[in-house]
Amino acid sequence: QVQLVESGGGLMQAGGSLRLSCAASGLTFSTYRMAWFRQAPGKEREFVATISWSGGSTYYADSVKGRFTISRDNAKNTMYLQMNSLKPEDTAVYYCAALNTGYSTNWRAYSYWGQGTQVTVSS
Repeated sequence: QVQLVESGGGLMQAGGSLRLSCAASGLTFSTYRMAWFRQAPGKEREFVATISWSGGSTYYADSVKGRFTISRDNAKNTMYLQMNSLKPEDTAVYYCAALNTGYSTNWRAYSYWGQGTQVTVSS
């Protein structure tokens, strides 16, 4: 049974930093492309960042480029999202997701999802 478990969310003031983690089990983590998505109330789920199976290739949404960094540790079956210079518009539930083949920034393409972790940024 595949499980993705996010952690690290919380309440932060604008300009602060948070680090999210996504612990994976039940899949061969090192063969999956991983990604972070987020969903704010009343809005559709949106792409944040993705990382290749090796960690050698990353891609970011324009809204977070230069502020967020995605990374992974295949030895620990864990993915991370370092979020710096947080803004109120970053407030959302953040989800990690796994894709077993190919590349996509569309959430519909991803096979496995975590339960999400809330990030709230106050102004």
